Amino acid sequence: MATDVPTQSYSEKWYWDDRYTNESEPFDWYQKYSSLAPLINLYVPHRDQRVLVVGCGNSAFSEGMVDDGYEDVVSIDISSVVIDSMIKKHSNRPQLKYLKMDVRDMKAFEDASFDAVIDKGTLDSILCGSNSRQYSRQMLEEVWRVLRDKGVYILITYGAPNYRLQLFKETSWTTKLHVIDKSLTDQPLEIPKWELTKPLPLDDEGSSVESAIGKSPDVHYIYVCIKDESLKMEAADAA
Repeated sequence: MATDVPTQSYSEKWYWDDRYTNESEPFDWYQKYSSLAPLINLYVPHRDQRVLVVGCGNSAFSEGMVDDGYEDVVSIDISSVVIDSMIKKHSNRPQLKYLKMDVRDMKAFEDASFDAVIDKGTLDSILCGSNSRQYSRQMLEEVWRVLRDKGVYILITYGAPNYRLQLFKETSWTTKLHVIDKSLTDQPLEIPKWELTKPLPLDDEGSSVESAIGKSPDVHYIYVCIKDESLKMEAADAA
């Protein structure tokens, strides 16, 4: 991550176009596919399920999914520079599709057209910028819309529950929380401190998580948000 760039730049298209013009090596935010695969396999168990990877950049994550047998992985990014590069790079792999698109406006996709949406850092980038509350709400509403009922939005983030859970309340999700050691990004531990596929206890404010893993743990948080149409109807009826 560049240290001389204000973090609010992460929400701007110009920043990513410039970055990908100058950096061609694959880069994976937070975690690589190999470390997250057991969790992806748990929540996206069928290899013919349709998956959307948002804010893909030049990550090898989507490629890792296809290597693992997934047959239909669509990846989007706001940067035309990186999308053009990824289309060229993977032109011989029809299971991998790359499209330039803003995650806040995915009208090119029909309602309920994906089984899973995977996000490594895109919501985080939006939250770094101006109008973050409005734009994050737009993003989550679009993610909800393109997911099938009981589809999953898997968010890998540095954001602790007391910062992230409020966002999910505004769209009716059933949310589970997993954590993964940050150290797994580079060198897998022989015995990870946290069991990746076991969700942590999660209350409305996230205080139960602190009780389970302590303050300021060295982890990435993984929110598995399950779309439940019945919850949205209940919320509408109660309003």
